[in-house]
Amino acid sequence: MSTVITIIASIFVFGLVIFIHEFGHFATAKKCGVKVNEFSIGMGPLLFSWEKGETQYSIRLLPIGGYCAMEGEDEESDEEGSFSKAPVWKRILITVAGAVMNLILGFLILGILTATGGSIASRTVAKFYDGASTEATGLQVGDKIIEVNGSHVFIAEDIFYEMMFVEDGKADMVVIRDGEKIELKGVTFKTQKDEENGLNVIELDFAVYGVEKTVGTVIKYSFLQAVSTTRMIIKSVIQLITGTVPANSISGPVGIVSVIGDAAGNGIRPLLNILSYISIDLGVMNLLPIPALDGGRLLVLFVEAVTRKRLSQKWEIAINMAGFALLIGLMIFATYNDLARLFGK
Repeated sequence: MSTVITIIASIFVFGLVIFIHEFGHFATAKKCGVKVNEFSIGMGPLLFSWEKGETQYSIRLLPIGGYCAMEGEDEESDEEGSFSKAPVWKRILITVAGAVMNLILGFLILGILTATGGSIASRTVAKFYDGASTEATGLQVGDKIIEVNGSHVFIAEDIFYEMMFVEDGKADMVVIRDGEKIELKGVTFKTQKDEENGLNVIELDFAVYGVEKTVGTVIKYSFLQAVSTTRMIIKSVIQLITGTVPANSISGPVGIVSVIGDAAGNGIRPLLNILSYISIDLGVMNLLPIPALDGGRLLVLFVEAVTRKRLSQKWEIAINMAGFALLIGLMIFATYNDLARLFGK
């Protein structure tokens, strides 16, 4: 039964984030007068399709991707409605639209979760628990935490994230106290090491005030959650590049399916929470300036917009193919990591 739930939940999550992403490209292309030859959900062998107007709509076997195939996108074409013949500003809008739709979906889901959940946590200390080490090392009731170790705190959860990478459990904080900014050095948390991933698990020894739930506070908090998630994803990429986080922590489709299955087993809210994270993650990652991703194409288009000189389409195709090969290699490596964790090796 749990396997069936995992499969259904994974198809739902992957299908929705892929559909929203590709629909962003599709709808914007149509509005910009660019011909869409095929709109596909899924990759690999064709299950079924239908045609409407100039576009073939397809459902394919593997629910791990999709595409919006535009005329002249990856080949030379002089046809009317060719992507390659569209003004550069239209090509930029079409390219960025998929990632923007993912970010919007993530924000909307966070809004639903916030509106239907418990109280909104503030960043202001309400009380300390017995023997609180943070109180003993400088934090006071009424302090509004705005910075931890040089990083701005958007939401209370940011405190946990920043402390995960601190070796000695000590953090430098900036708080608002009685209307003034106060710097606190060496605020100490009780921590223990997670042997599986090498990161710290912190014990939060104080409680924070709740925020009254209104339309305004729900929108604001949901937006700040989305911003915090976006920053966390970008930081994670940087940490992987710099070696702060080991490369074997990268997860691929197998690992993501496992996480989705665990979330689905705990109810709809954890599943929606994972859905929002994956949607924002897809949006952010697609905007990275890497060939074969939307961000790589955007970089080329921005250079064209500034210099008014277009890169040869042959070179653009070659760069995208090289980037695609790198992405396939990364996916294989991530899948190996997933299987190694799954079988405990």
